[in-house]
Amino acid sequence: MSLRRFAPPVLALLLMASAAPAFAQTPMGDPLDARDARRLDKMEQLLRELRAIVYQGRDSGKPVVVQPAETDYQLQELTRRLADLEQSLTRVNGALETSNHDLVIARRDIEALKAEAKAQAEKLAAAQAQAAAAPAPTEAAPAPSLAGAPAATASESFAQARQLMLGGDYDGAEAAFSDYVARYSDSPKGPEARYWLGKTLTARSAYADAAGAYIGAIRGWPQTGWAPDAVVELSRALIQLKKPADACQTLGELARRYPKAPAAVMSRAASARTQAKCAA
Repeated sequence: MSLRRFAPPVLALLLMASAAPAFAQTPMGDPLDARDARRLDKMEQLLRELRAIVYQGRDSGKPVVVQPAETDYQLQELTRRLADLEQSLTRVNGALETSNHDLVIARRDIEALKAEAKAQAEKLAAAQAQAAAAPAPTEAAPAPSLAGAPAATASESFAQARQLMLGGDYDGAEAAFSDYVARYSDSPKGPEARYWLGKTLTARSAYADAAGAYIGAIRGWPQTGWAPDAVVELSRALIQLKKPADACQTLGELARRYPKAPAAVMSRAASARTQAKCAA
């Protein structure tokens, strides 16, 4: 609103204010003096306010907007609400960070499982190709079971046990590898037979027996392709047995004994460290 509209009334009020003392000094016997004095006081107060508004408008060149008295309370309430929103946003951000961390770990575990499945599939394909390339036997081969071919050699017994495992018969493979370990414990294939025996035991959640088989497999820390995986499988069995400290110690040996282990094995080892809450 322009100040020009307020100019005439303001000037009139200023003239009245200048004349007010003269009237106030004139003695009058009218009983309305007290009320007139109060009116003059209010008028003077109004003039002071108007004068301040006029000066402020003159200096700034803009209309003056008088804020209601409750503006401070409204600002305080708005500040309080903003603080509540900031706290809520902080809590939401914390929950999102936790969810993202869990998602990263889950994705890493999935990639490790995919890599392991791919490696097992490649091994199976290689074994099948090797079996297809082998010359046909002159007579029927004995059935791959504990009761068959008692005269089979250690190499044949190991091959039969592996064939059972590759075929998905983990119960039969467990029995075959257990028999092999009992009969050919000191053979060159003995540690590897214990490793595969541990795999079959892990498949049916016999973690205590599986841990014993893995310990026998890695005794002496053999430098073979399956040894790093045996260490990781041992740590996982120990975690299931509620022995996280032993699992962390085993994983520490993995990094020291097999620093060039395959990436898939190291990824599974990292997941085991997280599960066992190993120190960094």
